[in-house]
Amino acid sequence: MRFFKSPSMQAKVGAVAVALGLHVAGPSVAQQFPAFQQAVAEGVASNEGVSAFYRETQYDDIWTGADDAPRRTAFLTALGRAPDHGLPVERYDVPGLLAAFDAVRSERDRGRLEARMSLTFLRFASDLHSGVLQPSRIDSAIVRVLPRPEAQALLTEFASAPAAGFIRNLAPTAPEYARLFRAKRDLEQAIAQGGWGPEVPQARFAPGTSGAAVVALRNRLIAMGYLERSAAATYDSVLQSAVQRFQVNHGIEPDGIAGPDTLRALNVGPNARLESVIVAMERERWMNIPRGERHVWVNLTDFHARIVDNDTVTFQTKAIIGATTDKKHTPEFSETMKYLEINPDWTLPRSILARSYWGALASGGARHLQIVDARGRVVPRSAINFARYSPANFPFNVRQPPGPTNALGEVKFMFPNPYAIYLHDTPTQHLFNTTVRTHSSGCVRLDDPRDFAYELLSRQSDTPKELYHSVLNTGQQTRLYLDDPVPVHLVYRTAFTNVRGELNFRRDVYGRDAQIYRALVAAGAVNPAS
Repeated sequence: MRFFKSPSMQAKVGAVAVALGLHVAGPSVAQQFPAFQQAVAEGVASNEGVSAFYRETQYDDIWTGADDAPRRTAFLTALGRAPDHGLPVERYDVPGLLAAFDAVRSERDRGRLEARMSLTFLRFASDLHSGVLQPSRIDSAIVRVLPRPEAQALLTEFASAPAAGFIRNLAPTAPEYARLFRAKRDLEQAIAQGGWGPEVPQARFAPGTSGAAVVALRNRLIAMGYLERSAAATYDSVLQSAVQRFQVNHGIEPDGIAGPDTLRALNVGPNARLESVIVAMERERWMNIPRGERHVWVNLTDFHARIVDNDTVTFQTKAIIGATTDKKHTPEFSETMKYLEINPDWTLPRSILARSYWGALASGGARHLQIVDARGRVVPRSAINFARYSPANFPFNVRQPPGPTNALGEVKFMFPNPYAIYLHDTPTQHLFNTTVRTHSSGCVRLDDPRDFAYELLSRQSDTPKELYHSVLNTGQQTRLYLDDPVPVHLVYRTAFTNVRGELNFRRDVYGRDAQIYRALVAAGAVNPAS
């Protein structure tokens, strides 16, 4: 064959043949290593998993053979529907793949196309299964290990499975993903039909109020699906109930009064809501993992912590999360809760010591805090020359002992992690009366920690309340281990659904979803002009 006259091509073929375990001996390589195999090997050489798949199958085609039509049809059809999932269809280059099929004139052409199809499939499968973006590149506080499919196993399973069903099952199987998928379609339809109509003017709405502003409010709620069609022009009990439903789904105090916060949320258009849903779908792909039959779900933007059993919320309580100021944002991650620490002490992190306590400590204040050495022994303050130290080089720990005024309250829920984040009680209960509960230094405070503990302990004790208080009443710092550790997921969703499929929206308190949306636009997953 003529191309063996090129020394560089001979070397390239030789390298690929060696990788396949073939003996290289001049022109006879061409007979051992036909053009199709050679082109495939060269085309997938950059991906060891794909290379391993083809070596294992003796370079049997899965895309370009006469019997492969159902598989390639299913895949190309799925690529055409990639925008339905908010995926970057341009980077799969469907027109280029179709043109490449038309341009095949030799076995070498076919081999190149075979390799290209497999690499494109791997990219699409990875995007659909576990996300387009790498979250830590968006925000270092989003700590997710993505469940990327392994290339060889993926292709091996795909090659022996019904293609359309296999591709469909690459998407997250959690019911929430399917509900968000439908919500995305509904919002796109609303946008295509002109949106939800005119914005509602800022006005005072009270029972009995009538006029143009009430009509605008009524029409907006009808368009958004919160109210049946009506000709009523008065702010009556039916309209008030619709306002309450809207408030519940938007994290607003459900008082039935269409005040400034409610009107601001009402006047957010479907385009902006669609952005939130597209981001939520990407976030669901990042968490395409088993979440645990029983797990703890903390949606930071919703300011609630929930215990979930078999997809049913069995307990929920208000939560306080990290403040919006720099370095206090609560991170997102998943870990496993292993124990409760009852009557906890509080060892101050260096960042909090420096930010909030060092000045008082160095000047003789903050007497509720102890200074302890590496062995846990209390060091008298008179023995320390604070002028020699800063928070960064202070050789001691600063600790608040257990007690009713301890910053962590009477219990903390431990899922050991590198970020020193946990759920805990707090003596500052008044902060739970606020709506936007961003008040902590990063950890998550619970409004009802005792009831939360009782529910967690109910799986290992017939009398969880008595068990909890028997430890609490000792006044001693004690670890109470869970017989069955519970996964904890700290998540951040500004768009999510309830069990009825109704969309909920929350504020982007840390600005993370805005960053993710911009990154999706940059990746080609979203075209804002469309």
